[in-house]
Amino acid sequence: MPCYCDSQKEFALCCEPFLNGSKKPSSPEELMRSRYSAFVLGESGYLLETTTPENRHDEDEKLIKEFAQSVTWLGLSVLKAEKDKVEFKAYYKDNSGVQLLHEKSNFIQEDGMWLYKDGTLFNSKIERNEPCPCKSGKKYKKCCGLNEKSIY
Repeated sequence: MPCYCDSQKEFALCCEPFLNGSKKPSSPEELMRSRYSAFVLGESGYLLETTTPENRHDEDEKLIKEFAQSVTWLGLSVLKAEKDKVEFKAYYKDNSGVQLLHEKSNFIQEDGMWLYKDGTLFNSKIERNEPCPCKSGKKYKKCCGLNEKSIY
């Protein structure tokens, strides 16, 4: 089965070892990809344990599970991976249609383990001529973007 993080690797050879605890991510990009897979699978425990302690909150587990159950994740695109930062776009579908989460995440390493610290969200939109995140092979404007009000 292909990995949820769109790495072009098999899940068993990509994010699964991180999620089941048999291996630790060796870079911020590996951690970010495994966190995306955890969102897809609703693995709130993994998401909490890979977040810096000061950014964990009592209500997080419940909120993560509710969000994960309310959306369908469509794909991940890593735009740039640097020393301790990863910029990505994650696509999902909710009751309002296809959504885009564009973030530049910051990571730190504590006791030999990479952790998600925080991130900067960008106000981005899915461009009309980019491939549709639903993986239909069509352009967004000819697929999931058909019902959007055009501002062009």
